[in-house]
Amino acid sequence: MWHDPDAERHGKPKEKETLYDRTIGRVTGWFDRATESLAEGYQVILRWALRHKLATVLGSVAIFATSVLMVPLLGTEFVPKADYSETSINFNTPVGSSLELTEAKARQVEAIVREFPEVRYTVATINTGSAQGKIYASLYVRMVDRKDRSRSVDQMAGILRERLKQVPGITVTHAGLLDAVGGNKQIEFSLQGPDLKELDRLSRLVMEKIRGIPGLVDLDSSVKPDKPTIDIDVKRDVASDLGLSVAQIAGSLRTLVAGQTVGNWRAPDDQTYDVNVRLAPDARTAPQDLERLPFSTGSNADGSPRIVRLNQLATVREGTGPNQINRRDLTREVAINANAFGRAAGDISGDIRKQLDTVQFPPGYRYQFGGSTKNMQESFGYAVSALAMAVIFIYMILASQFKSFLQPLALMTSLPLTLIGVVLALLAFNSTLSIFSVIGIVMLMGLVTKNAILLVDFAIRMREQGMERSQALLHAARVRLRPILMTTLAMIFGMVPLAFALTEGSEQRAPMGQAVIGGVITSSLLTLVVVPVVYCYLDDLAQWLRRGRRPFSGGAGAEPVAASKMDGLS
Repeated sequence: MWHDPDAERHGKPKEKETLYDRTIGRVTGWFDRATESLAEGYQVILRWALRHKLATVLGSVAIFATSVLMVPLLGTEFVPKADYSETSINFNTPVGSSLELTEAKARQVEAIVREFPEVRYTVATINTGSAQGKIYASLYVRMVDRKDRSRSVDQMAGILRERLKQVPGITVTHAGLLDAVGGNKQIEFSLQGPDLKELDRLSRLVMEKIRGIPGLVDLDSSVKPDKPTIDIDVKRDVASDLGLSVAQIAGSLRTLVAGQTVGNWRAPDDQTYDVNVRLAPDARTAPQDLERLPFSTGSNADGSPRIVRLNQLATVREGTGPNQINRRDLTREVAINANAFGRAAGDISGDIRKQLDTVQFPPGYRYQFGGSTKNMQESFGYAVSALAMAVIFIYMILASQFKSFLQPLALMTSLPLTLIGVVLALLAFNSTLSIFSVIGIVMLMGLVTKNAILLVDFAIRMREQGMERSQALLHAARVRLRPILMTTLAMIFGMVPLAFALTEGSEQRAPMGQAVIGGVITSSLLTLVVVPVVYCYLDDLAQWLRRGRRPFSGGAGAEPVAASKMDGLS
């Protein structure tokens, strides 16, 4: 009977190779061999780090300082823009333009937008939304799905701005995506003061200063040219002699010019329509038409009504008036808003603040940021508080678990080492520091300490069994490397769909996954080397505190018992 020599050498008969052995078995076998090779390399690196503790600590400090210096390269914004295959355009025609002119310009803008192959359909509206008036128009643009086009919504917004500059007689005040929180533009601030004319002057000065800031687009102000009005100055003494008050004259004019609903009419198709009574258009289009409007002031001696014309009671003249008057905090304000394109909104807001600080505001006048800039500052402050509380709670839990106030400090050295990975990952994906990436950093505080816990806890148990400290750390590094790798890879691959923004609109949440992936990778690599070194320093400090003398420093006159701790590194 034939025997397989390999089977006899391993003490078991040769079994038929199955599909599992050819596929999954080979993958797991490769992973085992790769883990063993990685463990051997890790042993060499850790043994070197334990021999050169000071160099290791200084290197980690340098890495952390470099990551702090790189943070300004990221840029800041409140919420990243998300591509939901839709965008909008707002524009206005000159003050005093007719509704027909605005409609004609809206059709012209629609024709230009529909020339792009990425556009599926458009919907234009006039005199709707926050900016109401017959000179204001907006255009909703629905695009094809993101997978069917090569340009993003943000890129399309830049192209549309350039194309719409060719349309005469319109001012484009917005093109692109509005802020996800609040539905306004990304950059908003206001000038506040008691006098509207002075605010108008300051707003023109400020807008001229900030117009050239890189990345600032769609700059707009709530101050618009005065709209044409018809002013009616009532001759109070004449009106009083005729028995008419200003309120009676105004009420009659409102009915004649603006109209008044006096009832409703039901059509044969069961539709109900309001019945509005007012003068015909040809009797109310010019100031001369208003001057001839009749008013009844009683009756004559023969019982006939006494009629006077408006020009006998008041002076009618053409004038102008402000489009709108804004107030905030019991004072008048001028609101200024804009969008960010090609730069982070936080960086642009910082440049605007620098320009505003150079303006000499009169006493009683000031500026104030609002919108997403204000929300970003508040949210980042809350996030820092949450981060500080997370660090405190982590320390309390670790101190109770290890029954020590010093050992948790060694485990928590993995926390600042996550920053370099977060910064590098966000830079690689061209993302900014937003509220979602900050949430990812807060999440990392609880994730990255688990590697240090696995490593140090096992080393402490080995030391309790009599193993020397350095040998215990090296043994823990070999045994715990596999679970550390498995948990780290599980978190990384779990965050890949989120980080790469594989679904529509996921660009908004992608920085959270990117921050987690970068932080987990760097913290896992650095923790496996830095934490054992810091643990050694803190262990020496704990022994010195118990013995009441200085820890071993490696210099002349060192104690032999301290030198024996390095025996396991040779």
